[in-house]
Amino acid sequence: MKKIILASASPRRRELLANVGVIFQVCPGNSEERITKEIPEEIVEELSLQKAMAVASKFDMEDGTIILGADTIVSFDGKILGKPRNEEEAVNTLMMLQGNTHQVYTGVTVMEQRENLSWKTLTFAECTDVSFYPVSEEEIRAYVATGEPMDKAGAYGVQGQGALLVERIDGDFFNVMGLPVEQLGLVLARFGVKLL
Repeated sequence: MKKIILASASPRRRELLANVGVIFQVCPGNSEERITKEIPEEIVEELSLQKAMAVASKFDMEDGTIILGADTIVSFDGKILGKPRNEEEAVNTLMMLQGNTHQVYTGVTVMEQRENLSWKTLTFAECTDVSFYPVSEEEIRAYVATGEPMDKAGAYGVQGQGALLVERIDGDFFNVMGLPVEQLGLVLARFGVKLL
């Protein structure tokens, strides 16, 4: 069995990987993010690669070790929405998103250590459209007061109370949580890891 390392501290990514039967260790990359791209798909691919490479550079890996790096951003109307810095920013973000459709992008990098100390690397991005119901500022403030939005890109968690804001999801639901499980399964199969 191949050793798999998740280069992310995200509890949601840990949960998603465990739910599909992946046995893995967690080792966050903790590298300083350097964004040189402007297109959302390219940004998340770049960041996921940086996270995976940061872990790869920390250790002497055994042959066949696989590292998974991932990064998720939310984009609306050409603007990237990160994690809110405070409650008021979370309210403003959600007010902007209510009644509209935005995009969630997740980039994933899979790296495998080879015999000659090189890495086989594959990076991809997934995009999911998320449409919000029109909701009142009062409802948004009540949601923000729960604290759930504060550590999440776009200021909501689709797996929690944030689901009440969502009218429709077009694409991979799990991508919105931070890991496009279906596509990742296909990629892992190319690295010899069969989930089914």
